[in-house]
Amino acid sequence: MTHAITFQTAWGLIRITASEKGVTSIDLSPSDPAARQQPAEAGGAAASIVEEAQAQLLAYIEGTRREFSFPVDYSAGTPFQRKVWKAIARIPYGRVRSYQWVAMRVGGKQYARAVGMALGANPVPIVVPCHRIISHDGSLGGFSCGLPLKRRLLNLEGTLNQLRNAQ
Repeated sequence: MTHAITFQTAWGLIRITASEKGVTSIDLSPSDPAARQQPAEAGGAAASIVEEAQAQLLAYIEGTRREFSFPVDYSAGTPFQRKVWKAIARIPYGRVRSYQWVAMRVGGKQYARAVGMALGANPVPIVVPCHRIISHDGSLGGFSCGLPLKRRLLNLEGTLNQLRNAQ
């Protein structure tokens, strides 16, 4: 059983979906124009996980939280994607790493492009902080949620001004 909620933040709407095992997706720009504040239904592990994830994400956006403690359900990813996502999840708040740095941790520098593809498929941005991955030359690289949001996230974490070509 899954559960979802769409809610308003200072940065716009966010939609969180969870299974009984953990959060399965975070959509930072829900495309459904009818999506508005949808309260979570009472009961069930998935509903509890969604409510906790909502509270923690709101605190992160407000700048009062740096880590997440709710469970994440990575079961939708391939074994390689899960390996990449778990490596990314260990990058601390306020730090950036390159695609090549991640590739070296999941099999070798020849996997840098595959790392980029795995990040593009990341179902739980912010929690698996793919925004903290930049090009080896210090430029932003890509971001599945768009570069304006990547800049905003890096600015929140205090790392944007350290990058070259971040504008």
